[in-house]
Amino acid sequence: MSNSVSNNVSGGSASISRVALKKTTPDVSAAMGSLHAAAVSAAQDAKIEPEILELIRIRASQINGCAFCLDMHTKDARAQGETEQRIYALNAWRETPFFTGRERAALALTEAVTLVHDGHVPDAVYADAAEVFDEAQIAALIWAATVINAYNRIAVATRMAPGAYQPVQKKN
Repeated sequence: MSNSVSNNVSGGSASISRVALKKTTPDVSAAMGSLHAAAVSAAQDAKIEPEILELIRIRASQINGCAFCLDMHTKDARAQGETEQRIYALNAWRETPFFTGRERAALALTEAVTLVHDGHVPDAVYADAAEVFDEAQIAALIWAATVINAYNRIAVATRMAPGAYQPVQKKN
């Protein structure tokens, strides 16, 4: 148990020690970091707006119930200038006028990828995305959704505690 951590975020009064993946499997953790960096690079090359990437990360994390990633990505989004109103309304994005057509298509695709068991990314969702994104952009969106879903599963499985993360501050 020397490679485990204990986090009291499970909702109950007792918690069990959870594995520290980065310490126990550093090569796999580094590979995950490389995948994340490659996905970010693909999104930048495809000219996906950074705001859309944060919306993807927040929405998938909401669906997956990942408190650690919600804490991180809402802070990152605010640091990039995202409004509180849009962050608060993201869970009900279909019911608000706050999101652009591109953002809506990206969010629908993210939800379909995240909930792949429920409809297997319907053709209509993909077609809507293809109306506002080119092939490289769709690929980047799928990678972004895939990576955040993997990170959600890691954070939830290991009970990573939210709260301590601070975003890198923009230089003026």
